[in-house]
Amino acid sequence: QVQLVESGGGLVQAGGSLRLSCTASGSIFAINLMSWYRQAPGQQRELVATINSGDNTNYADSVKGRFTISRDNAISRDNAKNTAYLQMNSLEPEDTAVYYCYVDWLNYGMVRSRTWGQGTQVTVSS
Repeated sequence: QVQLVESGGGLVQAGGSLRLSCTASGSIFAINLMSWYRQAPGQQRELVATINSGDNTNYADSVKGRFTISRDNAISRDNAKNTAYLQMNSLEPEDTAVYYCYVDWLNYGMVRSRTWGQGTQVTVSS
């Protein structure tokens, strides 16, 4: 089992910044990638940014140059804890959405699984 804990959402004025974090913990052997998605009211969920095991990143065109995804890993004897961050600068009202963390991971049995976070609300006022 993997637990995802998201934090960092909130209300900010246009032009401001927020930093989202997503911590994955549990019986993780390896994480293939961690991503942030977002879903605005009445719209489909869309990919915002991805970072893979090699720290290669990919961004939606709408956030390039404004958002940065990164991650750090802390491996203990029992569990691996991985945190992904989404630094969001120059926020625009169009960035208002619920942001979801998504993790693609392997357990110690080499079984691949995908887990979604509960979502965190980001609201940008004009």
